[in-house]
Amino acid sequence: MTDYPVYDVLIVGSGAAGLSLALRLAQQSAVRIGMLSKFSLKECNSYYAQGGISAVIDRDDSLEAHISDTLEAGVGLCDPEIVTLTVSQGKECIDWLLDQGVPFTREEPENDATPLHLTKEGGHTHRRVVHAADQTGKALCNSLQESVLKTDNIDLFEYHSAVDLITTHKLGERGQRVVGAYVFDAKTNRVGRVGAKILVLATGGASKVYLYTSNPDTATGDGIALAWRAGCRVANMEFMQFHPTCLYHPDAYSFLISETLRGEGGKLVLPDGSPFMHRFDRRAELAPRDIVARAIDYEIKKRGIDCVYLDISHKPADFIQSHFPNIHSRCLELNIDITREPIPVVPAAHYICGGVMTDRDARTDLAGLYAIGEVACTGLHGANRMASNSLLECLVFAKQAAIDILEELPNLAAPSELPAWDESKVNNSDEEVVVAHNWDELRRFMWDYVGIVRTDKRLQRARHRVNLLKREITEYYGNFKVTSDLLELRNLVIVAELIIRSATLRKESRGLHHTLDYPVSQPDSPAKPTILTPEVG
Repeated sequence: MTDYPVYDVLIVGSGAAGLSLALRLAQQSAVRIGMLSKFSLKECNSYYAQGGISAVIDRDDSLEAHISDTLEAGVGLCDPEIVTLTVSQGKECIDWLLDQGVPFTREEPENDATPLHLTKEGGHTHRRVVHAADQTGKALCNSLQESVLKTDNIDLFEYHSAVDLITTHKLGERGQRVVGAYVFDAKTNRVGRVGAKILVLATGGASKVYLYTSNPDTATGDGIALAWRAGCRVANMEFMQFHPTCLYHPDAYSFLISETLRGEGGKLVLPDGSPFMHRFDRRAELAPRDIVARAIDYEIKKRGIDCVYLDISHKPADFIQSHFPNIHSRCLELNIDITREPIPVVPAAHYICGGVMTDRDARTDLAGLYAIGEVACTGLHGANRMASNSLLECLVFAKQAAIDILEELPNLAAPSELPAWDESKVNNSDEEVVVAHNWDELRRFMWDYVGIVRTDKRLQRARHRVNLLKREITEYYGNFKVTSDLLELRNLVIVAELIIRSATLRKESRGLHHTLDYPVSQPDSPAKPTILTPEVG
């Protein structure tokens, strides 16, 4: 058993949302902050984000246009007030990042006096995506991480995961409030307790629930499962965004081909070189991601081909190398010269638009618990996320949460001593193959039955299998000491169940949820979110 300090704020997760929040809170030197990073500090979804951050900066653009584009991409399920709140803070958030030293690409390279270079991505009617070449997430995270490591009132714990939230309800006390968490140290394989006045989930997404994904191994839905077990509602879990263009190559694990290639003129083509996107949408390559992903999936299945191709070789070589240096160099390592030949691509699970329900200040249903970033369902994305709105959401709701938390902290007392983690009745596992087998089975049937295109029959099969797996995993968890893989599997099976339940409830096709049994959208006005409420005993 390991004991940790009691913190004013414990942040679970260390991506763009968690880092931004920590730095904003740390401006108040009296606030003591703990931050958990499941792996190393650099291993998070945000770090791998290539595209950029959408913000209204160009004089020909407008807040109204950005709002309209976001609402259109969200297919009737966005919360207009949240969209307005988020979009209106875009430029302010970019200015804050510039103050943090993030090296965004300028109109003239190596000249910080020139305006920021803006690119265009799917769903946007204007150039409004601020970026750092094609490695925006890396540039952003490196700058914020450097600041966090220099800040005295932030304690960082790498290779630490939250096992479960500790609430007053679980302790048999009055009310329902979070007071801390049990934490697993992957380096020592020990579980400890961390008390906190306020706890923030910034754990990222859940795309590892699918066999093929653009995400790193961290994206196992931990925060969604933690909040669900603690009694929080989740919403819109059926809307999993499949990025249209991941590199198709046996040696390129989860390598994303940024949407900015299409924004800068890249064309999707079949193996014979013929374009096809014009047959699916008037915006062709710049249609929202759900449309492009379904179009590629349709062509692959119809023609029995392994992939389609993304071709930008008609652009000058120096343009390609300067705008997409990371993609260019990675493809060259695999003997693909994107200045001369097209890139083989396929769709892969990328971003979940649903998550833990929050309000405009990032509060969840559970007092003292906040959620920011991809783990949260704020109402911004609706049924389909528009490109580059995700990092903007991280920044805006980190700011919203920071303001609310700093107002709340003076009124809160430190939690009393928390009970120790009890593992007296469990043993070390001698069957780790069970975890590996269940992990593989779960991700395979989610890809096969709950993928880009769904049917009632496929969802029924998936629900039957997830129920069997959930019982087996729960029994295993109750008998053996926890490991990192077991914790992730325990969380993933909950996320899978929530996605399947949500998809089963939506009797229409809308945005990212496309079902052959209900191929059109219901004419409800407004459209209704899918909300699931846990039973907490």
